[in-house]
Amino acid sequence: MIKNFNYLLVTMFGLGKIKYMPGTLGSLATTVILFYLFHVFNISSDIILASLMIIFVYSFYAISTHTKDSKNKDPGEVIIDEFLGQSIPIYLYEVSHGTSKESNEAIIYYTLFFVLFRYFDIMKPFPVNLFDKNFKNSFGVIMDDIFAGFYVVLTVVCFMIVKSYVL
Repeated sequence: MIKNFNYLLVTMFGLGKIKYMPGTLGSLATTVILFYLFHVFNISSDIILASLMIIFVYSFYAISTHTKDSKNKDPGEVIIDEFLGQSIPIYLYEVSHGTSKESNEAIIYYTLFFVLFRYFDIMKPFPVNLFDKNFKNSFGVIMDDIFAGFYVVLTVVCFMIVKSYVL
């Protein structure tokens, strides 16, 4: 039973088994899921944060057990790492806006976050590439996407700072 649960978690309920761009589909699904949680169901950011933290911690174990008999420690079907990385800029955007939640504005930012996250996840700039190359285990699988998520946040913050000086 635990093996099935781990499989469902690491593949985001089988989405990772789709042959064409599973990581991109995982990121897109995460964007849609979080939009619904924040803007349709109005789930508390504290509940979402607690859930993300539980998924983050448990994912290390789930990925390890899912890949333990495989030489490939980062198979394409494992996309829970995309979920975690993509969640970072979205969550921080939502908590920075407090109770004022404009859905139209959020869609624009969520789209920006999705594009930037996929860029950083695919290009793997330093130190993302270090985790990808040097840690062939669940730590490396997860942390390269965590850093890609933080690169999105850093990019948006830098843009906002430059924009404040230009305008």
